[in-house]
Amino acid sequence: MVQESLLRVRNLKKVFRSGNSDLVLFENLSFRLQAGEMLAIVGESGAGKSTLLHILGVLDTASAGDVYFAQVDLAKLSEDAAAEFRSRELGFVWQFHYLLPEFTAAENVAMPLLMRGDDRREAEHEALHWLQEVGLADRATHRSGELSGGEQQRVALARALITKPKILMADEPTGDLDNRTAEAVFNLIARLHRDYRLTSLIVTHNLGFARRCDRVLRLERGQTTEVLPQSLPAYATGERQAGLQ
Repeated sequence: MVQESLLRVRNLKKVFRSGNSDLVLFENLSFRLQAGEMLAIVGESGAGKSTLLHILGVLDTASAGDVYFAQVDLAKLSEDAAAEFRSRELGFVWQFHYLLPEFTAAENVAMPLLMRGDDRREAEHEALHWLQEVGLADRATHRSGELSGGEQQRVALARALITKPKILMADEPTGDLDNRTAEAVFNLIARLHRDYRLTSLIVTHNLGFARRCDRVLRLERGQTTEVLPQSLPAYATGERQAGLQ
């Protein structure tokens, strides 16, 4: 693994105003994400995992602290520059797929390239390639309502990767799926991470999945602690190996 800090977080703090008082979600968070790593962030609901990911993905702002992508200070990006940065450098997968229902699977996957002005024929070609990678080439012309939950999330993963992002950011990517399908989707993410030498940052409540990442950060009581992946349980109750659904 190349030991280059692709993402550097230093003394990060997030405060929300609640009535007449301030709610400190987290503070003094510092860590690095190395190129090629798969890093999991775990913690209880409400610990601030999603908010942290939004800040790292330039979808939200910190109250204090710094986030650097290579040598770029993300806090100093204008709104337009932040949008350009996200479209060029980051790929997002959320708990809910957010596919556009009026478009086919291939059109949904191609959308990020079309929105930045790429040639339609090339975008469609790339979309078919990524649908092949997630095992859905035969579903390219189906609309999202004709796909299962697992298939929809696999389309969302293809859409996130079509721009060849530097970092894949996933927020509970299996949280809306049953155990069997969740296992299959995580296996797919892990394979694509390996095959395409991705750098991946995954927020998950599933400790079994976090265990299979290179590093694990636990967010608890406003602080992060690095824990050994092998110290986490291999599988949560009811999980099992599965094929794609």
